Amino acid sequence: MRLSVFGIGYVGVVTCGCLAELGHELVAVDIVPEKVAMLAAGRSPIVEDRIDGLIAEAVRQGRLTATGDTAAAIARSDLSVIAVGTPSGPDGGVALGAVEAVAAAIGRAIRAKDTPHTVVMRSTVPPGTAEERVIPILERESGRRLGEGLAYYANPEFLREGSAVQDFRKPPFTLIGAPPGDDAIELRALYSPIGAPVHVTSYRVAESVKHISNVFHAVKLAFANEAGGILAAYGVDAREAFRLLCEDRVLNISPAYLRPGFAFGGSCLPKDVRSFLSLADRRNVAAPFLRQVLAGNQAIVERVFDLVARHGRQPVALFGLAFKQGTDDLRESPFVLLAERLLGRGFELRIYDRSVQVARLMGANRAYIDREIPHLERLMVISPQAALSGSRIAVVGHVAPEDRPALLEALAGHVVIDLAGMPDLRSHPGIAYHGLCW
Repeated sequence: MRLSVFGIGYVGVVTCGCLAELGHELVAVDIVPEKVAMLAAGRSPIVEDRIDGLIAEAVRQGRLTATGDTAAAIARSDLSVIAVGTPSGPDGGVALGAVEAVAAAIGRAIRAKDTPHTVVMRSTVPPGTAEERVIPILERESGRRLGEGLAYYANPEFLREGSAVQDFRKPPFTLIGAPPGDDAIELRALYSPIGAPVHVTSYRVAESVKHISNVFHAVKLAFANEAGGILAAYGVDAREAFRLLCEDRVLNISPAYLRPGFAFGGSCLPKDVRSFLSLADRRNVAAPFLRQVLAGNQAIVERVFDLVARHGRQPVALFGLAFKQGTDDLRESPFVLLAERLLGRGFELRIYDRSVQVARLMGANRAYIDREIPHLERLMVISPQAALSGSRIAVVGHVAPEDRPALLEALAGHVVIDLAGMPDLRSHPGIAYHGLCW
């Protein structure tokens, strides 16, 4: 393919070198003459393992040139990659000035062409950038509409400095954000020699995945460093402890728990977070990151309460009381906390949970609920229909599979707040649906 890459920085140079290696013809574009001159001479403007050889070979073979002329680059290419910087702005948000400027320049150059042109965003941008910022600029400046001689894709990179070339050659997957119904055939062809799985999704999801990936990396580092400091204060080799933690590929290093939804609870997680923090306190080890875990969890309960309260003080049916489906363990259940909050603010409440039978609760479990909701038996009902009878708001935490048909049948006319992400709820006719994280 004939490609132009805008931005001779870290991402742009690696993109040029690796795509040239795959046999494509590229022209790199930048507003800094020194970068253009270096790349045109076959020298990389960045320091990165293996990149010097790739750039030198690409220039030697005539597959890579460099220019400061946007119009010339667009005229010589069919697909343009945007790889300009997106630094933090004064408020901490992403500064999109360079992205918008290059999009406008590309759009003006496309206007002078009589052939279709594709624009691909590799820069890290926040969700909504495609639809709210870049596409309107491209359409305005090019005089074309998306899908009518103009194509746009979000294609975030996942390159680590120091191993970027290897990451480009062997990525875990290729991610493409596209308009509805567009299977991104052109980009699939571009990356086909790499052989990694290709995931085509919406613009906003593709844009968000790069953001949350980096945030997750930061979270993992902060957790490891902070927890490691606490362990070291007790004579523990934290590197060895974390090595063994990572041996668990079922729960620890896995998709487990990485499903956005309602707050966590139960007899283990809240207790052990508090216990670990107490270890830090006894050795005077700072743990600011871990101290926010329980506070953040409580904030989710408050967010759901606010969603309910937004609809007025109407009767509420709560589905799920145990901390998760298939158990009757009520200890530190976030659904108990939500029920307490609703009752305390005067909401009429009915609760249905197939697994919870008040008469069978015993021990610490019974003591906990007697302390938190002393008259629970008055609130519990025996069927989904009984919970929904007379209610106007349904909060769906978890529902046993055998109860779902009855729930769906009786929901018509309700405001539904879905904490579980049930597909049947999202498409249910006749309800006012609110998903917690979707």
